[in-house]
Amino acid sequence: MDLGYSKEENEFREEVRNFLAENLPERISEKVRLGKRLGRDDMARWHAILNERGWLAPGWPAEHGGTNWTAVQKHIFDEETWAAGAPRTVPFGISMLAPVLHKFGSEEQKRHYLPRILDGTDWWCQGYSEPGAGSDLASLRTSATRDGDHYIVNGQKTWTTLGQYANMIFCLVRTSGEGKPQEGISFLLIDMDTPGVEVRPIILIDGEHEVNEVFFDNVKVPVENLVGEENMGWTYAKYLLTHERTGTANIGNSNAALQRLKKIAGEQRKAGRSLLDDPYFAARLARVEIDLEAMKTTNLRILVDADAGAAPGPESSMLKVKGTIIRQEINDLARRALGPYALPFSSEAMDEGYNDEPVGPEYANPIAAKYFNNRKMSIYAGSNEIQREIIKKTKMDL
Repeated sequence: MDLGYSKEENEFREEVRNFLAENLPERISEKVRLGKRLGRDDMARWHAILNERGWLAPGWPAEHGGTNWTAVQKHIFDEETWAAGAPRTVPFGISMLAPVLHKFGSEEQKRHYLPRILDGTDWWCQGYSEPGAGSDLASLRTSATRDGDHYIVNGQKTWTTLGQYANMIFCLVRTSGEGKPQEGISFLLIDMDTPGVEVRPIILIDGEHEVNEVFFDNVKVPVENLVGEENMGWTYAKYLLTHERTGTANIGNSNAALQRLKKIAGEQRKAGRSLLDDPYFAARLARVEIDLEAMKTTNLRILVDADAGAAPGPESSMLKVKGTIIRQEINDLARRALGPYALPFSSEAMDEGYNDEPVGPEYANPIAAKYFNNRKMSIYAGSNEIQREIIKKTKMDL
């Protein structure tokens, strides 16, 4: 029995646990727990399992495949999937593009793209950031010029997560140079197999091929792939980003990471005692746990508002800032708990089938990898500095 939840909510939690025990492939959950790299097939398999159960898109309207779950049920599902070692659902189609299509897309776009997101026919990636337009996204330069029934797209996007697997990309493009920079941006859906699209890998500090550059050279995109109205893309982009930033809080992931941190600290010794008994370390651990509990409450409040039909507002910026701070603090504490065992990092050790003798505990290498990789969290989805400016403008205070 989980205290604080109703009988029905506890029954739902048990249903989720049973589903995970019966359907989450052990090989995938083991890779998640040990910090091994997940391939496209791993992510696609879990996507298909959730879709078959009807649990892939909790935030969607029921008529399009949503679950009609309450905010608390969504929270419970998130907690239990991360605790079980399930991979995160790839968010670009499910949690980012779909809300935009639901609100601003044409009926034809909804009929065509939403089922393809659910069944995995389309793998989406995000074309927002550019080499000279990251947090200052309104300065983007990728252009789309109308030519009859098509737009001709030229330019470059960068930091395109999992773009190497994608067959579709939703893009912000400049369709007008008049007025304020925000007023000339449109939202286009582009087939990655179209001639003129090129994807180049960017290898990160942990050795991971997670992000890419995407180049567009006279790419022809049908006019019907425009979402909403021309030059109104900034409105749609902001709407999407509120959903992305809410997801960036990633509370279930942080909660699972916190439990792993407690296990590591309990096993490590300082002056013959458990690291959990060290006053300085225990104080930092308590602070991050308190912050995480507070963020859970805020997240639930936002989910309740979303259930009532409200789009996430500046609160999503709060979640993004606090969520990334909390996750980076957990990563830092785990690295400190391991001490010298966190130093020898091998990118190859992240691959399935790597059999060399580990240096220290088997979880040491993934801890170092997560520490390196998650330094980016305070930058993506709009840097934390920008999010604080958004909060400041609404007179909200972290």
